Amino acid sequence: MNKNLFLVISFGLILFLWMTGFECASTEMTSAKLYIQQKNNDKALEALNREVAKNPKNDEAYYFMGQLYSEKEDISKMLDSYSKSLAVSKRFEKEIKQSKKLAWGMSFNKAVAFIKKAQNTNDKDSIAMNYEKSAIMFNNAITIEPDSAETYKNLSYVYLQMNKNEEAIAPLTKLISLNKAVDGYRLLGQLYYTKGNELKQTYTTSKAVADSAAAYDNYNKSIEILEQGKSVYPGDQEILLYLSNSYIAANKADIAVGTFKSGVEQDPKNKYYRYNYAVLLLGKSDFAKAEEQFIEALKIDPEYLNAEYNLAVTYVKWGVTLQKEADDAQKENPMIKEKYRNALKYLETYVQKKTDDAQTWDLIGKVYSVLSMNTDATKAFEKADKIRNK
Repeated sequence: MNKNLFLVISFGLILFLWMTGFECASTEMTSAKLYIQQKNNDKALEALNREVAKNPKNDEAYYFMGQLYSEKEDISKMLDSYSKSLAVSKRFEKEIKQSKKLAWGMSFNKAVAFIKKAQNTNDKDSIAMNYEKSAIMFNNAITIEPDSAETYKNLSYVYLQMNKNEEAIAPLTKLISLNKAVDGYRLLGQLYYTKGNELKQTYTTSKAVADSAAAYDNYNKSIEILEQGKSVYPGDQEILLYLSNSYIAANKADIAVGTFKSGVEQDPKNKYYRYNYAVLLLGKSDFAKAEEQFIEALKIDPEYLNAEYNLAVTYVKWGVTLQKEADDAQKENPMIKEKYRNALKYLETYVQKKTDDAQTWDLIGKVYSVLSMNTDATKAFEKADKIRNK
């Protein structure tokens, strides 16, 4: 071989070895990989921490650290390690995305499993413990993937089951912001309405002015959320129900009447608008208009039990009001018994479909009594007692 050519080849080989020598795995990386193969994750992390202390630009070391922290369910350190790896290079970007997706799925599935455990036991401590673990897992999933609406929905459910209503506000608010979920509007509106009722009850018993102000603040928050929900889901029964209740609780019945009247005019075939408008009219003792709206709701849906029951209630309250007016005037009014007979027609139909409602049997008993149907009244009261004593 030509001597000069040999020298060139030798020099090139030496240069190649010198340049690639920096790419050889360090003792720490070699040890870490060995420990990982042996499933000795703690020792592997120790070696990797020594490596990044010496070489803070080692993207592979950070990547392996992220995987190990994922197995330990230390989500914060997992994400931090992956971020540091990606800050050095995008070499492991695909693997990191897959790992984070897997970690999210594992956290979510574990959270759901804890919910099932809570639902399948009667032990209060076990129920509380499993819901607590579920909340931790859902929060881990959120930390990994902050834009998963389903995670926020389930986390809010867990908090509500734990009676941690305050904690449920944030995930429900986020759920609405992500995809305008109907459950978000329903649950958050209901939560604020319920909170307002609790504060109003506190005010009633303690006369604390601050509680009264806070109660109305929560009713107004409920109205705000539910109005937003109504604009997205104009025919949703739960949203409309809690919206009308919140208006009434906030002493805004007149606004509510106008809102639902407008809804009926815009969408006359919407039974929920009809029903809620009728409930508000009934609350104002406008019996004739309430009757009209309940009847229209039943024309749209003859199986609408709530409308059927409340139409009967309308006739009963109408009869009570007419009786009081007759007593005050000391005059007979044949319309009184007509209203009770109208009520009875709907009540008897209602209990054929919902036979175990003690309150309704009590009401039927009272109507029978007013109509001098004493035998039927006795049977109705006995039926109510039997249901309550089950």
